[in-house]
Amino acid sequence: MLRDVADTIIEKAGNDKGKVEEWVDKALDWIVAKGVLILLTLLFLFIGRKIIKLILKITKRAFERRKISESVSGFLISFLRIVLYVLLYITAAALLGFQVTSFVTILGASSITIGLALQGSLSNLAGGVLILILKPFDIGDYIIENSTKSEGTVVGIDIFYTKIRTIDNKIVVIPNGSLANTSIVNVTQLGERMVEIIVGIAYRENVSRVRRVLEETAFNSEYNIEEREIISFVDDFQESSVRFGLRFWVKSENYFKAKWAVTEAIKNRLEEEGITIPFNQLEVKINQ
Repeated sequence: MLRDVADTIIEKAGNDKGKVEEWVDKALDWIVAKGVLILLTLLFLFIGRKIIKLILKITKRAFERRKISESVSGFLISFLRIVLYVLLYITAAALLGFQVTSFVTILGASSITIGLALQGSLSNLAGGVLILILKPFDIGDYIIENSTKSEGTVVGIDIFYTKIRTIDNKIVVIPNGSLANTSIVNVTQLGERMVEIIVGIAYRENVSRVRRVLEETAFNSEYNIEEREIISFVDDFQESSVRFGLRFWVKSENYFKAKWAVTEAIKNRLEEEGITIPFNQLEVKINQ
């Protein structure tokens, strides 16, 4: 019995050896037949790798000039490297005569499936990249997002989300996809902001006197930028008052402080000057 088992093993080894030799002969024949093509493909791979390194180097320098954060630039360069090398090796395989059509079809179908499954996340990713490249706002800017009217100071810009801190110290997390597809008001980017205050004055008051009081109040404010013009004007005629407007300029970070302080100062100054601020009154008569 042992002899039969040994004979079987020897016979099987001999058959396998014959198959290996047959496969090696076919491989050598293929190499000899396509030797020139193989050399050209290797040359193509060598040149292609050099070109890819050059493209990545140029892209990295472009990101550095635009001052894109390292995390975003590293992610984009890594993604670009993978795409370029995949294209390089697929092209090399096609040059050697391999059928890559089926592989490309499967890869394309998988990409569509994955893209549909991660549509929201990919939209936020693309939005984050656009924000970090185009820089419509930066950390520390006060922005107003018009679709939901969320506003506050930007405290973080991530790949998928942007965080803003509201004036009452709440954190609002906004998807970057939404920010990239809506209008954004950047309040602080230019460094200065105009404050507008509207106040109603009685019809009997002198217009020039009221304008002088308003302009002096704004001029004496600690937040006023003296180099910028102060403007007061008659804005509208209301049912019981003349509507006056006052405009002056402050540093963006002082906007709310200036608006509140000057509004209070105008109220006190009008009282000191004896200028009336009318208000609606209701007379009720009771018939017995």
